[in-house]
Amino acid sequence: MRTAKIFAVCGTALLLAACGPKTVIDGTLKDKADAPVVVKLLDVNKYQVLDTVRTDASGAFSYKPELAEGCPEFIYLFSGDKKVASLLLSAGDHVSVVADTLGNYTVEGSDESLLLQEVENAYAQFLLDMDRLAAREDDVELSRRYVEYYRRSVRYVVEHSKSLTSVPVLFQRVNDGLGVFDQPTDGLLFASVCDSLKTVYPESRYVKALEREAARRTNLMELGQRFREADQIGFFDMDLPGVDGKSIKLSGIQSKVVMVYFWASTAEQKMFNMDALIPIYNDFHGRGFEVYAVSLDQDKTAWASAVRNQHLPWVNVCDTRGADSPYVGLYGVTSLPTAYFLLDGEIDGTASVSDAASIRKYLQSKL
Repeated sequence: MRTAKIFAVCGTALLLAACGPKTVIDGTLKDKADAPVVVKLLDVNKYQVLDTVRTDASGAFSYKPELAEGCPEFIYLFSGDKKVASLLLSAGDHVSVVADTLGNYTVEGSDESLLLQEVENAYAQFLLDMDRLAAREDDVELSRRYVEYYRRSVRYVVEHSKSLTSVPVLFQRVNDGLGVFDQPTDGLLFASVCDSLKTVYPESRYVKALEREAARRTNLMELGQRFREADQIGFFDMDLPGVDGKSIKLSGIQSKVVMVYFWASTAEQKMFNMDALIPIYNDFHGRGFEVYAVSLDQDKTAWASAVRNQHLPWVNVCDTRGADSPYVGLYGVTSLPTAYFLLDGEIDGTASVSDAASIRKYLQSKL
């Protein structure tokens, strides 16, 4: 999931969970007597530890998570660092799980958990196949296998558009730089599945995260269409003040590749500037690379101080309107940092600004 946000748990519904039907996990961890089992919940893009329970002399354990009605949760069982079972549970489910420490498990009492197991097994096999073909440098078969899996995944989420198991499928990745669903038109699929899930689980944290991602992708798709239909230049021009107060136009940047970089002077983004972006800029600026960095800081003094203290060498401008800036809507910016590559005056894709290796790889292919 590359720009996903952490959302609050199902609001006040969770406060009422204790009053709803009880959810029970009865499990057995083979050959693990008196051993800890860590129960974790997926909080959109990170794990949240719910509890740690111990097995008895036979390896059996039991746990009762408090789940809000109408808000199924992805719950995972761990033995040490090893995930031993994946569950998708609704309030009132009573499931039986038998697992070992190699990742093999069976589950009864939850159809959604069975679907999740099938999804995870298919994805794990796909990644193994891709690694094997990449090692053989079989590009033809690599492409064929990817297309085959992509089509199977599209079919799955369409056929299971009202199952939350479609959500992790949509966010699967081939590698750090490529998602399974990275086609521009995949935004329509995200939006369609989101609309279906909202009719069943309107308060689910996972559906809200999917809605945010669907909006981001739809904005990018619409932005791309606007670029293609532009009469003179392939991007929306900007004219914003620099540190000295003088306006600087994006269209005035005469470089082969320009990275339009929306950011704010938070500590995390300052670290990215210093540790990743400046070295990349130093390596490629002489070859025709420039950065047009648009700060959305509302405190212009803090932004100017960050630019000076970090000695940021590229073109720095600031739009103190922040989220109300018209450029936020025009460029489909839904989170910071976000960046776009302009190649010879035309939009040429988005930059994963949290992944310096991807930016460097892109520039190596263009300059």
